[in-house]
Amino acid sequence: MDLNLEIKDISFREIQKSDKTLLREIYGSTRQEELDKGTNWNDEQKRLFIDQQFSVQHEYYQKNFLDAKFYIIEKEKVPVGRLYIDFLSENEPVRIIDITILPEWRNKNIGSSILNEILKKAGSNNLNVSIHVEAFNPAMNLYKRLGFKKISETNGVYHLMEWNSNN
Repeated sequence: MDLNLEIKDISFREIQKSDKTLLREIYGSTRQEELDKGTNWNDEQKRLFIDQQFSVQHEYYQKNFLDAKFYIIEKEKVPVGRLYIDFLSENEPVRIIDITILPEWRNKNIGSSILNEILKKAGSNNLNVSIHVEAFNPAMNLYKRLGFKKISETNGVYHLMEWNSNN
């Protein structure tokens, strides 16, 4: 299975080396609230932390998901997020490694449209879909509404959620 999602006004392009600043911004948007509420760090300390964490995560994903596809999500040619997805093999679940929509584009039906299209395509190929979600992630409600079920938990924080194509 390959990503050939058809969503009005949404396109996907593979990441390039020149996207690193954009990818760091997208990653940083997922940590901003946590840093604002949970630390007394100044802006420079927060920036350094985000830079370091992004670099570690980016390198890890690139080295450990060799067959994955790494995309910038665009709406009418404007970058709005990222989608990292691994189709593994024909008998294993499609793994959504990461889907992040920039804050100014959230709650505009972009993420749910992408997820619905992934589920539709996976279902037509009789494949399940999995994603790891932090327990406190606001998107958890969306995953549950779409039919994802928790199948395991790590450290009380990371929930492995799976959507079953047979449901």
